[in-house]
Amino acid sequence: MFKKILIANRGEIACRVAATARRLGIQTVAVYSEADANAQHVKACDEAVLIGGPAPRDSYLQWQRILAAAKATGAEAVHPGYGFLSENEAFAQACADAGVVFIGPPPSAIQAMGLKAESKRLMEAAGVPLVPGYHGADQDPALLKHEADRIGYPVLIKASAGGGGKGMRAVFSADEFDAALASCKREAINSFSDDAVLIERYVQRPRHIEIQVFGDTQGDCVYLFERDCSVQRRHQKVLEEAPAPGMTPERRAQMGEAAVAAAKAVGYVGAGTVEFIVEQDGRFYFMEMNTRLQVEHPVTEAITGQDLVEWQLRVAAGQPLPLKQHELRMHGHAIEARICAENPDGGFLPATGTLDVARWPDHVAFQRGDVRIDAGVREGDAISPFYDSMIAKLIVWGEDRAQALARLDAALRDTHIVGLHTNVAFLRRCAATASFAGADLDTGLIEREKAVLFNRPGLPLRVSAAAVVAHTLAVEAATQGSDPWSARDGFRLFGAATRRFDLAAGDTHHEVLLARHHRGGMTLTVEGEVIEFAVQSLDAETHELFLGQDRVRVKTYAQGERVAVFSAEGSAVLTEVDVIAHAGDGATEGGRLTAPMPGKLVAFLAKAGDTVSKGQPLAVMEAMKMEHTISSPRDGKVAELLFAVGDQVTDGAELLKLEA
Repeated sequence: MFKKILIANRGEIACRVAATARRLGIQTVAVYSEADANAQHVKACDEAVLIGGPAPRDSYLQWQRILAAAKATGAEAVHPGYGFLSENEAFAQACADAGVVFIGPPPSAIQAMGLKAESKRLMEAAGVPLVPGYHGADQDPALLKHEADRIGYPVLIKASAGGGGKGMRAVFSADEFDAALASCKREAINSFSDDAVLIERYVQRPRHIEIQVFGDTQGDCVYLFERDCSVQRRHQKVLEEAPAPGMTPERRAQMGEAAVAAAKAVGYVGAGTVEFIVEQDGRFYFMEMNTRLQVEHPVTEAITGQDLVEWQLRVAAGQPLPLKQHELRMHGHAIEARICAENPDGGFLPATGTLDVARWPDHVAFQRGDVRIDAGVREGDAISPFYDSMIAKLIVWGEDRAQALARLDAALRDTHIVGLHTNVAFLRRCAATASFAGADLDTGLIEREKAVLFNRPGLPLRVSAAAVVAHTLAVEAATQGSDPWSARDGFRLFGAATRRFDLAAGDTHHEVLLARHHRGGMTLTVEGEVIEFAVQSLDAETHELFLGQDRVRVKTYAQGERVAVFSAEGSAVLTEVDVIAHAGDGATEGGRLTAPMPGKLVAFLAKAGDTVSKGQPLAVMEAMKMEHTISSPRDGKVAELLFAVGDQVTDGAELLKLEA
């Protein structure tokens, strides 16, 4: 076994590898960018080496610097994690040439499976079923359009060197093809330095089921069953589970054997994932092979009881696979939810900011257990625009799918993140939909269930307002002196003392009245409703609210005037407005075209002097490795472009001037 390895990645996967290596007695070296000097993965390792600036191209993609760090620190092997250089055959080859073990497949396997078109041809020769499509080398746009017309719409354009949903578009008619192709090629060249694409028939109501495979240097290869990753947005996974609901033993064996055949066709070594598109009737087609460990590998670990990172380290050290195919068993059901910094109601735009609060469920078991959190950040860390938007992975296990679903709901309920937009509430709604709960799965689930997933109300105002009042009273009680003159409870000898709270929820303002009666007791008036009110604060954040006949436990977290409220029903963020402090504040200017997040300006779709209409696409930005189209907020005329293509812009920056 190795004495020291270097982890060529960041975030939760780097922390995960460090934890497994430590358990095996292996020392670890972290590499980090200037943005990650205080990151969790740096602290998790025994040594750390700075390799460049915040942008991935200046640090985590600089494989020469990473290899130099490995040599300088005496690391015998490099673990690439996932993303960045994990599927870069040039890096794998450079490691081999330098006498450093690359903990992954041989460069030839990465090359063969890295180009989707080439991998399709290999799979066809190996007898693995394929979706009808065009995988040729000729990339003339007119030919690609002709092939799409031949295959028949809808089609899927996919970056040949891609992954993670980048450089991928579904096209439903011929007149959409040219714009979709141009966008795919832009994303592909930016993400993979290769704008080649392939085209496939877009299977209706497909399921996305993948098989975990593992090969060793002795020529053995096994499959560790399947994962269903059908719940996706923008072709990126949201919820993953194992085993796949409704999978029969016969179909599992067929898919597993096909996946092993695919791996053996390229001499595969290490952890890999063979991904299939599966029709509702069970027919399956090879989609691609990811020549690395996958983000969702913990659900496989949960049902098999195996540590796949340990398997990687042992296989890379030349040891045989820990188990043979007939020795592998699965037990129970596991589900993973990807917690991301993004705004689902805003088209899943990525969010940046500070994790002012990051609280995980009680009794969580990091790395192992019925509820597991894999996170590379902690409370107080910043989510920057330079890297992927994922904050953490929440994994639950149950004896069966029903128990796993119940544990997932409870764990998401108790996950409290404050400081930026996240998808936690969306994930909880998604898991509770009729489609997901009933295992009616396909990649269109989110679109099909959008009525119950997006722009849903949070906590009822009566609960969230009462929680803010309870929080304020608790703070005042904790800070007042022991003498009666410093009390802030509005005591009156006779009659009631009424106190006004000005609360804002988004753009809506509410006046809430708290009345204390001289005979004891309190009432709240919310939206004209008078409610009997009492509160018991269990600590600075936890409050038992008594609202008429209802009893609700809430958690409150305050940053300045903003108070985030969480309960079993949901969450809300209210602002307790200091009217005097905000006297004279004016309304902000409306109708401006501003950047919804920090990022790079990729393209302007209009020029100065153009007349545009509300909703017309005007600019394209790239943030967190994805493209985002920004539309005009109103009808008008473009007066001036305020940035140049390629500029980095800040959140809220005005991109162009619109005249009425």
